[in-house]
Order: sequence, then structure tokens, then C-alpha cells
Amino acid sequence: MTHNNCQHLLADLSDYIDGDAADAVCAEIERHLAECPDCRAVVDTLRKTIYLYRTLPPPVLSASARARLIASLSFDDASGA
Repeated sequence: MTHNNCQHLLADLSDYIDGDAADAVCAEIERHLAECPDCRAVVDTLRKTIYLYRTLPPPVLSASARARLIASLSFDDASGA
């Protein structure tokens, strides 16, 4: 994996971060991360985002915000949707 082929990293990134990637894939990604600061920043940011998502309490929506959200997601029967 070269700097010109950073897109290849993205295909296996979720499995790598979750610890589900094959050993050979992990080794390839780690070699790339050792040489590519941009990809290292992406992986570090993604890890931190996942950590925060899993550890922080879910946000609480007010009743009015919840109603507006549901209304904006509702399909209009007249639209044929």
C-alpha cells in the first residue's frame, strides 16, 4: 500500500478498527499508517469518534424537536412515496 493508494486502506478500515481484519491486512494497514500521516489522522479521528459514540450518553431531544424531526421524516401520501 503506497501513499498513492490510500483509497485501498478505506476498504478494510472498519474491520481493522473493530479488530476483525485478518492479520495480513492489519500488518499492511499498520505499515501504511507508519508512513502516511494523513491516513493516521483519519484512523485516529475515526477511533476517537467511535469511542465517544459508544461511551457518551445519547442526546435528549425536546418534545418539540422530536416532533419536528418526525414531521420532516414523514412521507406525504399525496407524493406517492
